[in-house]
Amino acid sequence: MNTLLAKFGRRIYRKFFRAALTLVIAGSHASGQQRARGPVNYPSLPNGVTIQRNIYYERYPGTLLDVILPKNPTGAKVPGVIVFHGGGWVHTGKETAYNTLCLPYLERGFVVANVEYRVAPQATAPAAVTDALDATRWFFKHAREYHVDTKRIVVTGGSAGGHLALMVGVSPKSAHLGPVSPVAAVIDGYGITDAVELLNGPHRQFWADEWIPAGPQRVELARRVSPLAYIRHHLPPIFIAQGADDHTVPLEQSIRLHDALDLDGVPNEFVIVPNARHGFDREQWNTLDVKIFAFLKEHGIVGPQTPSEPSPQ
Repeated sequence: MNTLLAKFGRRIYRKFFRAALTLVIAGSHASGQQRARGPVNYPSLPNGVTIQRNIYYERYPGTLLDVILPKNPTGAKVPGVIVFHGGGWVHTGKETAYNTLCLPYLERGFVVANVEYRVAPQATAPAAVTDALDATRWFFKHAREYHVDTKRIVVTGGSAGGHLALMVGVSPKSAHLGPVSPVAAVIDGYGITDAVELLNGPHRQFWADEWIPAGPQRVELARRVSPLAYIRHHLPPIFIAQGADDHTVPLEQSIRLHDALDLDGVPNEFVIVPNARHGFDREQWNTLDVKIFAFLKEHGIVGPQTPSEPSPQ
């Protein structure tokens, strides 16, 4: 009996200790607080560009973002973009998105929010989606502080980041995944549109297994975090780009997304990049950026005061 009581006491102590530690960590990472971080740096920033690093938009250790500010001598309102890095929902690192996703927008005068979110080792699905929605709400809330026009906020990302950008653009309140914000457009780089397809069969991916844990509700959870589940009228314009030879995320997922958007009358553009696998090289991105910013100009996000070409350095 004494042995059982001792084991029970140790179990209660461990639970209490873990709960207390969680509260301490959460309390030290309050939303909006800047965090001292290790030596993870961006490449050289263009002249006149400034950065506010590691701002907490939620209470968890993984929920932080950088705000990167372009030159804005007039102080006029400018468009904004929220960037989500890739990594299969299992790897983190917002800095990895700088060259391909942040820099083209900075060069055209956008304020950039470069977002980090909880990945599978920190929290499984749907945490990353909730974080993406929370980060978007944070950016809208702080738009005035950064001279951002809330009617011209775009979301973008590649791979898992493309999936999160889509989820921000299409998630309804009824999904109960997080706060919904009225973004002006979605730029999807080879994002997952059907998470269910990645759990079994020929397209199964280990990183999807890690993010969407096994259990009786697994398939339903995968549907809840699949953008294809929420296509309907009156969504923001969506630009889709994927490599013709992508064997990581099936090309058919983007084709199905494009077809569903057409069926519901949602403005969209779909570009299949020849000779590209999962991700694009610099030359392919340069070609795509011309199309992306023409798309944004068509939908009123890039205007006369916002160049569609990079500003000279």
